[in-house]
Amino acid sequence: MDFKAMIIIMMSAALVNNYVLSQFLGICPFLGVSKETKSATGMSVAVIFVMLLATAVTWPIQVFLLDRYSLGFLQIIVFILIIASLVQFVEIATKKYIPALYNSLGVFLPLITTNCAVLAAVILNIKENYTFMQSMVNALGAGLGFLLAMVIFSGIREYTENTDPPESFKGIPLTMMSAAILSLSFFGFAGVIENMFG
Repeated sequence: MDFKAMIIIMMSAALVNNYVLSQFLGICPFLGVSKETKSATGMSVAVIFVMLLATAVTWPIQVFLLDRYSLGFLQIIVFILIIASLVQFVEIATKKYIPALYNSLGVFLPLITTNCAVLAAVILNIKENYTFMQSMVNALGAGLGFLLAMVIFSGIREYTENTDPPESFKGIPLTMMSAAILSLSFFGFAGVIENMFG
């Protein structure tokens, strides 16, 4: 296992190919749960957990079942069912052990099921022909990138809530402009990761 390759995969997923800010996946929780840093962090940890579990379950199913028996056409259906089951598990555990977080996330916790960032992570692991370990590292990097985007954006939103912008910028326009500027800042990482060990 090449340690440098693993670091490149993780850093690329977190920064260069950030699922939220570069590939624009998972925008619903990004905009919906980012009003408070605490709930944004809780949602991000739940997404990381689901991404890692989904990768650990879907990779062997793809390799040892779908590919072996030429059932690749069932990939999306099978992966969505697995992700939905894992989200139900996370929802039940959160409701039982962390009720404050469960209440603050509200409807957005079950929406992890339809969060295309989670589905994209497991599908791209297969598309890139990653090994199991590389897939897990990529899923962790994608989850950490999601966490980074959520926490930074929630901090920006908390700050802008306490400002007095012009009337035409209040609400959604200011939120969208902030998201666009944050997204542009992540494009600065392009080319850096690949040349880090050069």
